[in-house]
Amino acid sequence: MNAFRFAGDMSHLVSVLVLLLKIYATKSCSGISLKTQELYALVFLTRYLDLFIYVVSVYNTLMKIVFIASSLAIVWCMRSHPLVRRTYDKDQDTFRHYTLIGGSLLLALFFHGKFTIREVLWAFSIFLEAVAILPQLILLQRSRNVDNLTSQYVLFLGAYRAFYILNWIYRFVTEDHYSAWISWIAGVVQTALYADFFYYYFISWKNNAKLQLPA
Repeated sequence: MNAFRFAGDMSHLVSVLVLLLKIYATKSCSGISLKTQELYALVFLTRYLDLFIYVVSVYNTLMKIVFIASSLAIVWCMRSHPLVRRTYDKDQDTFRHYTLIGGSLLLALFFHGKFTIREVLWAFSIFLEAVAILPQLILLQRSRNVDNLTSQYVLFLGAYRAFYILNWIYRFVTEDHYSAWISWIAGVVQTALYADFFYYYFISWKNNAKLQLPA
C-alpha cells in the first residue's frame, strides 16, 4: 500500500458512490450504460474469486466485497427496479459488449501468469476492465449533453486508473524485481481511452459550461 494506490482505491470508491447516488437519489439511470456496468460486474466476479480463500487484509477484503456488491446492485437496479429501468436508454446503448468479453478471454488464454483457472480469469478481468468503459463512452458521445453526476462518475473512474499507473511506477522504482506487465499494458490502454473525455471535461470546467462531447 502506498499513497498512489490508496488514492486510486478512493477514486474508484467515489466513482461507485457517485453512480449509486445518481441512481437512488434521482431514480434514473439516464446516460448510464448497462453494458458497461455488466462488464464491471463480470470483472469483479472473476478477479476476486479468492475473496474467502486468500485474505491479504481487512481493508483488501472489504474493498472486494464493496465492489462486487455495488456492481451487482447497479446492474439489478438498471434491469429490475420499477422506476430506474424505465429511464434506461436501450436504443442508444447498443455496443456489442460480448465482443469485448470474447476478445479479453482469448487474450487471457494466451497471456497469463500461470495456466490455472484462477490466473487465467484474473488476466481476463484485467483485459476486460481495460475496455469495459467503451460502451459508456460511446453512449455519452451519442447523447452529447452529459449531466454532472454522470460526468463525475466517469472522471473519478478514469482518475482511479491514472493513480494506479503512478502506483505501478512507484513500486517499480522502490521494489526489487517488481513486474506486472499484464496490468501495466492494460492500465495504459484503459487510461488512454479516457483521454478524450478528460480533455472535454477540462474545457467545460475551464469555461464553466456543461460538458458536451463530440458525436
